[in-house]
Amino acid sequence: MTSFFKDIPEITYEGADTANEFAFRHYNPAETLGDRTMAEHLRFAVAYWHSFAWPGGDSFGGQTFERPWFGETMEHARQKADVAFEMFRILGQPYYCWHDADVRPEGDSLAENRARMEEMTDYLGGKMEEVGTKLLWGTANLFSNRRFMSGAATNPDPDVYAYSAATVKYCLDATLRLGGENYVLWGGREGYETLLNTDIRREREQAGRFLCAVVDYARKIGFNGTILIEPKPQEPTKHQYDFDVCTVYGFLKDFGLEGDVKVNIEHGHAILAGHSFEHELAMAGALGLFGSIDMNRNDYQSGWDTDQFPNSVPEVALAYYEVLKAGGFTTGGTNFDAKLRRQSLEPEDLILSHVGAMDVCARGLKAAVAMLEDGTLEEARTKRYAGWTTKERQALLTQPLDKIAAWAEANSINPSPVSGRQERLEKIVNRFV
Repeated sequence: MTSFFKDIPEITYEGADTANEFAFRHYNPAETLGDRTMAEHLRFAVAYWHSFAWPGGDSFGGQTFERPWFGETMEHARQKADVAFEMFRILGQPYYCWHDADVRPEGDSLAENRARMEEMTDYLGGKMEEVGTKLLWGTANLFSNRRFMSGAATNPDPDVYAYSAATVKYCLDATLRLGGENYVLWGGREGYETLLNTDIRREREQAGRFLCAVVDYARKIGFNGTILIEPKPQEPTKHQYDFDVCTVYGFLKDFGLEGDVKVNIEHGHAILAGHSFEHELAMAGALGLFGSIDMNRNDYQSGWDTDQFPNSVPEVALAYYEVLKAGGFTTGGTNFDAKLRRQSLEPEDLILSHVGAMDVCARGLKAAVAMLEDGTLEEARTKRYAGWTTKERQALLTQPLDKIAAWAEANSINPSPVSGRQERLEKIVNRFV
């Protein structure tokens, strides 16, 4: 027990009519939806970085949060872990996620970073056993330190490439020791700011070789979890090599990794790429890349990756609709890659932000399950493509262009447009959300 969350009770499900803000109104982990419980469907996780490492600063101002564990000693790191697992216990969180720099202080050398990570891995393992929260995924922070200002795997300096590889190695080792179910590669600075000093072909090949080495090492040590790439289009770099799901798919195909790596899709990053969250999820499902999600939202007026907690049930419902269509989570889950606003200073804010987000996700999930069980949307989709069900039309996909043209003329093909019925379909969605 810590004193940071004193007097805050464990959060339990009380139903939609409760007035108790320290209770779940919609998230009932034991409730069965289809063949899984709600907890099994959602597989919630807390992001260690935003909840416990972020000081509340922004581009125009510094730290606003005062946390007793802020500091650069191992004692601070252990205190941070104590508070984190106290929060996991209060929320009943099944999973959490970390970057190495979130859980260990920065050392004076690569060897010291590794040693500190190993020490904290032991400490985290003890806390996990005590509380019961598991590791959804680990990852390496290869973007915050100034050494990564020009990237990690894509850096023009081979020493930075080697430093990055060594960091990923010890993070993979830690993820394996802690029973992590996934490992994420998030290329925060794997891109460029100007073409005037960038060799795109070289940097892309470096990134591909790096990923191949990561996959090979993970299998060598017996890590059977999923390797994930998190697409991101921009911010802070002008262009990222992992812009969106389609870009990642092309990259994986180019290096023969499409069967080894899947994607961790973030709502905020999808918006920055000019897509909707459900588009990126649907594309990942169609390409066989779906793995896990980072649940958050952007402020649509700012155009920035603001990492706010989700609050739109319709958006979340459409996202989980695509998750369910892709088969649901296996090793992946719903990680709240979201942070408090810098004016939200109280310990209660950290708890209630997650409670609210979990309820929004639960409502969205229930709507998604109901839409799939109702079947109206999928029936309409099937009818729209019904013309392709005949053998004659299916043969068009295997014929050369001249034979297709001859068939069209011989059969006097003169198609009339058919309504897409978009508004009617949106009206159907609104019945559920």
